[in-house]
Amino acid sequence: MKHEDLRARHGAVMPGWMPLYYEKPIGIERGEGFRVWDYEGNEYLDFFGGIVTAISGHAVPEITEAVKGQVDKVLHTSTLYLIENQIKLAEKLIERAPISGDKKIFFVGSGTEANEAALLFATRYRNSSEVIALRSSYHGRSFATMGITGQSQWSPTSRSGLDVSYAPNPYRLRCPFCKDEPRCNLQCADDLRAIVGEETTGHVAAYIAEPIQGVGGFIEAPPGYFERVKEILDETGILFICDEVQTGFGRTGSHFWGIEAFDVEPDLVVMAKGLGNGLAIGAVMGRAEVVESVSPNLHLSTFGGNPISSTGALANLNYILDNDLQGNAYTVGTYLKDRLLKMAEGHPVIGDVRGKGLMLALELVGPGREPDPAAANRFLEACRRRGLLVGKGGLKANTIRISPPLTITREAAEEAAGIMDEALAEIGAREGVR
Repeated sequence: MKHEDLRARHGAVMPGWMPLYYEKPIGIERGEGFRVWDYEGNEYLDFFGGIVTAISGHAVPEITEAVKGQVDKVLHTSTLYLIENQIKLAEKLIERAPISGDKKIFFVGSGTEANEAALLFATRYRNSSEVIALRSSYHGRSFATMGITGQSQWSPTSRSGLDVSYAPNPYRLRCPFCKDEPRCNLQCADDLRAIVGEETTGHVAAYIAEPIQGVGGFIEAPPGYFERVKEILDETGILFICDEVQTGFGRTGSHFWGIEAFDVEPDLVVMAKGLGNGLAIGAVMGRAEVVESVSPNLHLSTFGGNPISSTGALANLNYILDNDLQGNAYTVGTYLKDRLLKMAEGHPVIGDVRGKGLMLALELVGPGREPDPAAANRFLEACRRRGLLVGKGGLKANTIRISPPLTITREAAEEAAGIMDEALAEIGAREGVR
């Protein structure tokens, strides 16, 4: 199958606002581990994992066999019936929850839907429609989640059913609070108190944040940030919704959940992507009294945690834990970040190297360290030609997102680093000395 023909057919039936990577888009026909092949037979190292999703890799026998076995039994029942593997999955997740006390889980079909559910629980529990989100954040593509997404390019409408205020995010490279200081002074966190006191009624339902902002360009919060934020939230009882859609299940290397790098407990944790390793599943896990607050109304999910997705997610979670993929993320991620930092010394186009574990980023810049989205596009193309797939993000689409399956080996990381070094040299030569 030719990509050119497939692209023409795609354009005839799909909305024009659905983005495709590359000047000549490609399609992935199959994958194995951390490698994939396109429809024309070209092989690639997959260092984006289907947007930070293929956490255990492609075609993992322990996962695919579990799914195949369930397919032969029953595809669908809905949450009106007991689903054994859904219950097992919930029990295993609750065992590892970063929340103390009694906890409950509600399964849905995606990260967007999980954030929708978290907003429902929080606003119902607090009897408030007010929410505080972070600038540069991304929480989904539905009407309510676009309303709490702090990036205009992902929010095609300014309307929202919520009353939303935006707090400054801890974006060290471009932070107005500490740009002239050697390290973060946490004034971005302190500003939250003024937002609560001056921009809201004071009775806010929830504050929602990603431990590392994903679509925003893998922006990581500095030490002490969430501790300071939680102190302010607790002053008026505001709930903390932690969006772990991209950071969960060991991707950051140092912890199973991204928020565990900080000495705080969220009230609700939202998860998806790596939970199903590509299967359509998301969930909200939280304090029991918050999750139960929608009572006495009846709520169900036709597809959430269905027999196929919950069986695959359970097998995936077992695979992550049994093979210590978190430990591998730490080891290989540390090596890869060191390589990226050394590249930055020789390539002025790199304005920042950031991230943890196997959630790493390169922010590409031009003169005056201004965002350079054109350089990011050229880098993407240069990597693809050499057999490496990476992602892109950031407010100006100038950040390269690196998020391979957690099964990646040091040898494969070294190969990828070599390709990225060559790609940086190519775009640097094209743009001239900066």
